[in-house]
Amino acid sequence: MKNIVILGSTGSIGVSALDVIKALGPSYKVLALSARSNTELFLKQLIDFKPKYAVVNSQESYDKIKNSIPAEVKLLEPSVDSLCEIASLKEADLVINGLVGSAGFKPLMSAIKAGKVIALANKEPIVMAGALIMKECQKYSATIVPVDSEPSAVFQSLENCDIHTYREAAKNIKKVLLTASGGPFLKYQGNLDDVKPAQALAHPRWKMGKKITIDSATLMNKGFETIEIMHLFNLPLEKVKIVVHPQSIVHSAVEYEDGAIVAELSNPDMRLPIQYAITYPKRFPCPVKPLSLLDMARLDFMEPDFSAFPCLALAQHAAKHGGSFGAVLNGADEVCVEAFLKEKIKFTDIAKIIEKVFNSHQKDFKTQISIEEALAFDIWARQKAQEFIK
Repeated sequence: MKNIVILGSTGSIGVSALDVIKALGPSYKVLALSARSNTELFLKQLIDFKPKYAVVNSQESYDKIKNSIPAEVKLLEPSVDSLCEIASLKEADLVINGLVGSAGFKPLMSAIKAGKVIALANKEPIVMAGALIMKECQKYSATIVPVDSEPSAVFQSLENCDIHTYREAAKNIKKVLLTASGGPFLKYQGNLDDVKPAQALAHPRWKMGKKITIDSATLMNKGFETIEIMHLFNLPLEKVKIVVHPQSIVHSAVEYEDGAIVAELSNPDMRLPIQYAITYPKRFPCPVKPLSLLDMARLDFMEPDFSAFPCLALAQHAAKHGGSFGAVLNGADEVCVEAFLKEKIKFTDIAKIIEKVFNSHQKDFKTQISIEEALAFDIWARQKAQEFIK
C-alpha cells in the first residue's frame, strides 16, 4: 500500500493524478487532498476517494464545504500551515505537489524537512530557490521525483540510476535536449500585441491550467524548465539546449559523450509521467493512448526564436546568474500573467514588465539567498511589477 498526498487536487495535475490512482487500484491510497476554490469538484473527490485529511486554502471554500464532507474525512483549518501539515504527514509515502506558483513553496519545504519522496509538478519553487532546495533535500534525505513531462523524460533517459542517484548519473551526459512545443504562436503571422487571452490559452498540444498555458505561449515555461532541469540534475546552463518540437512526441532527450541520444516518446498526456512518479520503479498499463510510430508522418525540430519570445531570454538570464533572479522572475511573471488574463496588459507587455523589474533589481541582486530571502524577493517583484502595470 502506498499512501499519497495530493496538493492541488482540483487542478490539471491533481485531476490527472487521481485518474491514474483510480486506474491503478487499491494498492495506491489517497491519504490527503487539498484545493482552493473549486469546491464542487473537491467535494466529489472527497466522496470518491475518502482521504483521511482535506484542506481548502480559503475561508470561503471552507465555509462552503465544512458541513458536506464525508464523515471519514478530517477537514483542517484553511491555512498554509494546514497545507504544510498534510505535506509532512508521517504516514505519507509520496507527496504530489501540483500547486500553482509560489503557493507551493512552503508546503514543498515542509515535505522536504519531513524527508518525503516528492513528485514535483510545481516548478516555481525550484525557479525561486533551486540550489537551496536541493541542499535541503540532501540535508533531510528527501527525494524529488520529476513529474513535468520534460524532466521526467530526462530522468527516464538516464542510465544506471534510480530516484536517489539520478543527479549523480547526470554527470555522465553531454547535454539535455529540452523540447518545447512552441505554443500557440509558433507560426503566428499577426501582431502579438493584439492577441487575446483566449488565443494564448488555446495550446495546440496540452490541456493545462491557465497560468502554465500562458507561460507556454510566451515560452517562459520552457525557461522555467531550463532552471528546473539545471537544479534537479545538477547541470550547468550550457548543458541544457532548448529544441522546438511542435508535435510534442519527444518529451526531451539525453545526449551522451559517444553521440548516442536516448529519448522518451509518448502521446502528450500528463498522466504518463505522473503515473511513472507514483509507481516508480514499476511500470503498469496507463490510461494514455499508446503512441504508434507508424502513424507519425514526421517529427520536426528547430531552434527557438529568442527575439519573438523574449521571456525565454529573460528566464535564461535568471538561469545564468542564479541567486535572487529566480525569485524575482517568478514573482514578476505571476503578476504579469494574471494581469494579461484580466486584459489589463498586452501579451507583449509580459516580457517588457519583467525586464523592467529585472533592471530595478540589479542593484539589490544577491548570489546566494535563504528561504526567507527567496520569499521576500518574490513579494518585492510582485509589488514592483504592479507599479509598472499601473
